[in-house]
Amino acid sequence: MKTLLQRVSRAEVRVDGEVVGRIGRGVVLLVGVEKGDDGEDAAATARKVAALRIFPGRTPMDQTLHDVGGACLVVSQFTLAGSLRKGNRPGFDKAEDPERAEALYLAVVKGLAGHGLEVATGRFAALMQVDLVNDGPVTFLLEVRGGRVL
Repeated sequence: MKTLLQRVSRAEVRVDGEVVGRIGRGVVLLVGVEKGDDGEDAAATARKVAALRIFPGRTPMDQTLHDVGGACLVVSQFTLAGSLRKGNRPGFDKAEDPERAEALYLAVVKGLAGHGLEVATGRFAALMQVDLVNDGPVTFLLEVRGGRVL
């Protein structure tokens, strides 16, 4: 499971011009589910995000989402499972089947909420426009396999 995490001062996602998810300070999580990912990967992703100290306090990376009252905007992003290795058109052989991918994406959402975080989402498999202000900028790629952070 790959998750692109961006620390933001605000973010929102729209579908057909309608805002379906919005947060203030927090993180935007673009979650890509790959074949072979499972519930342990979703749980480990949520656990790691909840524990990350990526907000300024006494040092530039000192406080967690809980510490700053931050929220999560979680958006499915199957293109993170894409490969640019061959030719000029991305390949998506590693992307999980949509039904299974949606269940694991929702498991990440549920896991974050289970850690006491405010969570907003996009709409799975929809064409979405994500508007955000990256704070820092701070961006990380979180990869989890077999329930372990790589």
